[in-house]
Amino acid sequence: MTAPSALPGPHAPASGLDGRTALVTGAAGGIGRACVLRLAADGAKVRAVDLDTAGLDVLAELARGLPGTVEPQSLDLTDLDAAELAAAGTDVLVNNAGLQTVRPIEEFPPDVFHTMLTVMLEAPFRLIRGALPHMYGQGWGRIVNVSSVHGLRASAFKSAYVAAKHGLEGLSKTAALEGAPHGVTSNCVNPAYVRTPLVEKQLADQARAHAVPEERVLSEVLLRDSAVKRLVEPEEVAEAVAYLCGPQASFVTGTSLVMDGGWTAH
Repeated sequence: MTAPSALPGPHAPASGLDGRTALVTGAAGGIGRACVLRLAADGAKVRAVDLDTAGLDVLAELARGLPGTVEPQSLDLTDLDAAELAAAGTDVLVNNAGLQTVRPIEEFPPDVFHTMLTVMLEAPFRLIRGALPHMYGQGWGRIVNVSSVHGLRASAFKSAYVAAKHGLEGLSKTAALEGAPHGVTSNCVNPAYVRTPLVEKQLADQARAHAVPEERVLSEVLLRDSAVKRLVEPEEVAEAVAYLCGPQASFVTGTSLVMDGGWTAH
């Protein structure tokens, strides 16, 4: 007897994400912006969540004419109750929002550590918690957590970021195990350094701190462990997210899609 095909499945749209509602955090720029535009291009109705209202306005203009729609939503992810409520009724959840502070552990401000783990780990938990009842009810859902190569490897001076991303990996796997009987997948995307304002700020900060050109920081620090000597583009990450949201990835769950240019091949 031939097993029934999982493509596209009884609950998945025949093509793209037409009629599906997606929520993307950290949507105003960088990876988040690219994900919003990519999912809207695939027909999704995207809730674009960020604190940067000016960036959300720009995003809304960029999305004009796409098959899907973009609904800007200003939200502070440290308001965990509001985050959970915002996720209700979503078919696709992309946890992308992130922060970065680079300090030795003994100098790392405890309040900053707390805020970073709240935004990058506890908020994703609450967003997933808010999204799952609807996903379970319809027997279909996609959770994509934008992790990092730092979810798999550590770097010095990034204790909060590394801790949050490692925690996100575990949360994603747990959601995958619990969600599988309900048609819900959960995966991480793990890029190396992406050409975003967050990384550009790191370049500038480290160049000032070490009194060297930004080009040297890029080649000798950020790209030191990467076999492919360039930054990842946000659109490349968005393509990986879109793949994991599509019916072709219905059997991909509980894993990490690594985009690190060979970093973890060492």
